[in-house]
Amino acid sequence: MGRSRSRRSAVANASALVGAAFAGAALLSGCANSTGGTGDTGYVGTTTTGITSYAAAQRVAAPVLSGTTLDGKKLSLSDYRGKVVVVNVWGSWCSPCRREAPALEETYQKYQAKGVQLLGINVRDDNAAALAFVSSDSITYPSLQDPDETLLLQFKTIVPPTDIPSSIIVDRDGKLAARIIGEVTEPQLMQALDKALGES
Repeated sequence: MGRSRSRRSAVANASALVGAAFAGAALLSGCANSTGGTGDTGYVGTTTTGITSYAAAQRVAAPVLSGTTLDGKKLSLSDYRGKVVVVNVWGSWCSPCRREAPALEETYQKYQAKGVQLLGINVRDDNAAALAFVSSDSITYPSLQDPDETLLLQFKTIVPPTDIPSSIIVDRDGKLAARIIGEVTEPQLMQALDKALGES
């Protein structure tokens, strides 16, 4: 009887450990959400993280990206031609997006005078929730509304739509210079921007 109870206890403990491991992996990976809103009700989307850089000869033109910002203004990626642009895909419902927001804003403040612009694409989100997130985190760069992923799908050959957060770096000529899949750190982003800015 005692041996049977011990075996059941061991199985329960093993199951708990496996569940905890999967939960930890979900928190460290990207996220996806099919419903929008502010809760983390989605599933893990990011399978590969890190930076991929493209040599100048391999670069293709960035998609024609335009839309309405969170505060109702019209904006296009082409408005920033001549600058290095970081396009960041995010949602207020996504934990990694919330964690990386300070690094994005701090980098923007450091690099804005060097000719760098940040532009967010806010996906699968309620606009009020997105605005609250931007306000609470003191985000100063603009973001385009993309509740149905119309804008995100224009980057589908570069960034899988399930990989949120992700960032795309567009060079001064409007071409795709690099992509960052998953949560970005300030050192990672600064390294990628220094490389893009150092190009003639």
